[in-house]
Amino acid sequence: MTTARSAAEQKNTRRLLTANQVRSFRLKVYDHYRAEGRDLPWRKNINPYRVLVSEIMLQQTQVERVIVKYREFLSAFPDFRALADAPLPKLLTIWSGMGYNRRALALKALAQKVMAGYRGRLPSDPAQLRELPGIGKYTAGAVSAFAFNKPVAFMDTNIRRVYIHEFLRDQENIHDDDLTTLVEQTMDRVNPRRWYNALMDYGTMLKRNHANPNRKSAHYVRQGPFENSNRQVRGKILNLLITQSQLTTVQIVRASGVEPARVKKNLAQLAAEGFIAKKGRRFSIS
Repeated sequence: MTTARSAAEQKNTRRLLTANQVRSFRLKVYDHYRAEGRDLPWRKNINPYRVLVSEIMLQQTQVERVIVKYREFLSAFPDFRALADAPLPKLLTIWSGMGYNRRALALKALAQKVMAGYRGRLPSDPAQLRELPGIGKYTAGAVSAFAFNKPVAFMDTNIRRVYIHEFLRDQENIHDDDLTTLVEQTMDRVNPRRWYNALMDYGTMLKRNHANPNRKSAHYVRQGPFENSNRQVRGKILNLLITQSQLTTVQIVRASGVEPARVKKNLAQLAAEGFIAKKGRRFSIS
């Protein structure tokens, strides 16, 4: 879907809110948070490492699944040093079931950079955060706000849902730049951490109770099915190698039930990405 917009479209979507609109919106979001705020483990005993782990886990994974894995992950790797030194087989075993295993590799590489370049202390500046593996624009903003309570404007699915529903529900092809101006106008700069927690919970409520406003976003993309996807094939291969240590291509084909050509293609990709290694005819976790 194209995100290109004419000057007229940009003018129509950008708007300034009145002080009363800002007050009313904040009151609505905070009232819901006081009544229905979620009790999530990464909102307690906050430190930058824990916030970072939760944010990487929450990419593409449902909250309920993350809650279980978050506790298990922190028990195994409680800080940057432990994660930087983590053996890859153990890391992938703990991560198993989360999907998108590249995130686990990125987390380990990030921990190594933090230990080597920042003496084990995660930087708070979004620009510095974006230089670390696995951190994009959203995650940099979220970590800065949630870990360091900085008033940084950022956008994700829940936030996008809230602002489209509340302010732009009669428009189409809405660009994140326009929503970000609304985020900046309405943000609670005294306690941005609490504000973003409240926004996330309000967005979750809207998802349950309303048609998806995000379909009006210029950035909306429907996720493809997981069944028989390449993600599923990669997951099967990694799970087999985690549980059985070393396998040949033929053994992986038989155990996974995936056609040989797809197995060979994915084995090559996983090796190139550093997940697995080949010794003789056998593959294993690197």
